[in-house]
Formats: sequence, C-alpha cells, structure tokens
Amino acid sequence: MRAVFQFYLSSFDGNPANLDTLPRTEIGKRMLALAGGADKAMAAAQAAFDQGDLRWTAQLLDWLLRAEPKHDAARGLLQRTYQQLGYASEASTWRNFYLSGAHELTAGPPEKGVSRAMLLDMLKYTATERFLEAMAASINGPKAEGLKLKINLVFSDTKEAFVLTLDRSVMRHAKADRPAAEANATLTLTKPFFLRMMTGSAGAKDLLLSDETQIEGSKIDLGRFLALLDKAPGTFAIVPPKP
Repeated sequence: MRAVFQFYLSSFDGNPANLDTLPRTEIGKRMLALAGGADKAMAAAQAAFDQGDLRWTAQLLDWLLRAEPKHDAARGLLQRTYQQLGYASEASTWRNFYLSGAHELTAGPPEKGVSRAMLLDMLKYTATERFLEAMAASINGPKAEGLKLKINLVFSDTKEAFVLTLDRSVMRHAKADRPAAEANATLTLTKPFFLRMMTGSAGAKDLLLSDETQIEGSKIDLGRFLALLDKAPGTFAIVPPKP
C-alpha cells in the first residue's frame, strides 16, 4: 500500500515530476494541443475503446473534457467507458467511483449533499478535539485575513473548556482549565447543541435563543468568527462538469 505523507507531500510518490504538477485543466489543454486538437484526441480515444484499452480511453477523454467540457461526443464515450470499467471492477469502491462518474456525465453532480445530521448518534462519541480540527480546516482564509480573535468554548455538560485563537487566517485550539480572560467572547453550550451546530441543524438564531447556550462578551465578534467557517456542500463534481 502506498505510503501517504502529511501536509504538502500528500500522496506524493517520490518522483519530483509529480511534486507540483500543473492543474488538470491546464494539463488537458496542453495534451489536446500535443494530440493535434479535439478531433484527433477523440479518434484516438475511440480506437482505444474499440480495442478494449479502457484505462487509456478514460485518461484521454478526461484530458479532452478538461480542455473542452462541452464536447458531447467525448462525454458520451467517457460515460460508456466508466460503465464498462465499473462492471469489470471487483472492488465495490472502484465500481462505485466509476458508475458515479458515468452517472454524473449525463445527470450532473448531486444537487444536495448528504446531511451530516443523520450521523448525530455516531458523532456524539467523537472527541471534541476532532470537531475543532475540522473547524480549523473550515476557516475561510481570505475572509479571515487581518482578523485576530480569541473565543472561549465551554461545555456545560462535559465540563470541557477550549480556547480558540484566530491569527494570520489560522485557527488553533487549546484545552484550558478555565476560560481566557482576554477572550473576545465566551460561548457556553452543551455537547449535543455543539453537534447540531457542526452538522448544520442548528443556526445563528438557535445559538442566540436556545436554553442550551450562553454568550458572554462580544456577540458581534462571536458572529464574525462563526461566519468564517465554510461548510462543504457535498455537491462537487467528480468528473469535468458541463458548463
């Protein structure tokens, strides 16, 4: 199994040519130019498909669609290619990816993501630190530029307390014995309410009016901090979307 490195290396395989590759759209445009245009690339992909060389067909068509996402013939052939690759896959994960890609090529990406609220029963056993790590990854860097905020997060039921510090567009958290006196705001809440916030089933109005929450300090600064958290919609395309 390929070793996976953290931070900048990601799944880097050690080959310097793969360390900082061009974006896939740019690669597609350049590969199309090398092939002599869309028609020649399409002809090569069709020939590979007819010969049963499906992996090469998929690669060629992905490049083509990155450069020309409106190419209907390429979308149709890539859909058939993914279907055949999916039907031939022994692993269910591979099958699901191939068939999901084939479906998206005609129906488009999902219009609605999976609701995380369905996972509440499982998430209640997850350590609070894991949610705070997810919050740090959700900070919108450009929006946070220039802001310096410190928020106390106190759980009234689990007796946990954390200090969240935002500086240089990065959020850090630290467990604390007591709330920081110099914090912009202190949010006291229950773990169940925090989970509802994290899964999107509780919003700003609930935060202000719920019996499970209490806010001390600047509500404006707390609101500014929470507004920096981007929520992944879960509707991203796994194939080149049609414009």
